[in-house]
Amino acid sequence: MKVLVTGSAGFIGAAVSRELLDRGDTVVGIDNLNAYYSPALKRARLSRLEPDPHFSFRECDIADVDALESVFAENDFDRVVHLAAQAGVRWSLDHPSVYVRSNIDGFVNVLECCRRHPVSHLVYASSSSVYGNRTEAPFRESDALNRPESLYAATKIADELLASTYSGLYSIPATGLRFFTVYGPWGRPDMAPMLFLKSIDRGLPIRVFNHGDLLRDFTYIDDIVEGVVRVLDNAPQERDGRRHTIYNIGHGSPVRLLDFIEALEKAAGRSAEKEWMPMQPGDVVQTFADTDKLAHDFGYRPTTTLEEGLKHLVAWYRAEGSVLYD
Repeated sequence: MKVLVTGSAGFIGAAVSRELLDRGDTVVGIDNLNAYYSPALKRARLSRLEPDPHFSFRECDIADVDALESVFAENDFDRVVHLAAQAGVRWSLDHPSVYVRSNIDGFVNVLECCRRHPVSHLVYASSSSVYGNRTEAPFRESDALNRPESLYAATKIADELLASTYSGLYSIPATGLRFFTVYGPWGRPDMAPMLFLKSIDRGLPIRVFNHGDLLRDFTYIDDIVEGVVRVLDNAPQERDGRRHTIYNIGHGSPVRLLDFIEALEKAAGRSAEKEWMPMQPGDVVQTFADTDKLAHDFGYRPTTTLEEGLKHLVAWYRAEGSVLYD
């Protein structure tokens, strides 16, 4: 197959691209390489893909409709994995227009290109953030999404509605994936796992929000990639006139933030100095994925334990990753 991967220089995008190449697909990657976090890290991820003759890359912003249209017009894509987006819950509070431009305008451009250049399946990234600050758990795909806590979450809810609408209007087979706190080698430097590991390894204090009274459904990158590829290979069947569905991809076993830190300290062989901080605006107390739908349809649940995942993360960071996170 020829697959377009948007956000191919990102954490998940680069890992999915690598998996698709390894199984023999041709991958075209696009990314705008913005400076939300280090473009050098993004280019380092790309450097692991570019030697493959079946990979090509174009620097492209999905919000640039003409540039995106040219990518589709010059290729005959079988499938699209749409992972490009402006990430970050807290940053969205101060930069709302950036999120609207990338996550809504950009996604509409992707949908329009899939309408004009039909593909057999569009898989796109949603987020556990869509569930808001709810106390009922685990979070199920059928839950109402009426209380987003951040603009980032609101844009992801909008994406799901847009995809469903386009599927109904233009028969685009589309699947949204709600990712839960992804971590692992090559991870995003603005997320807690990498922030904590970098500080612990350098003897610097870590900031622990809500005084550690948080639950997160940490999901290892390899499990996310396997879930994405399994879903990509199986477009949804028509239901109520639309070929659109949603899946949670999470470990299904939330961990207290203080327990996560303790496990990371053990994996790193060092203790962390902690700075106790209040709850951050836009954040949520817990995330907890119900993965029954994914298991029912694909016979798959993420299985990497936190201890195993952190062991791999620390080993990679110390072997080659630390220089990338200055």
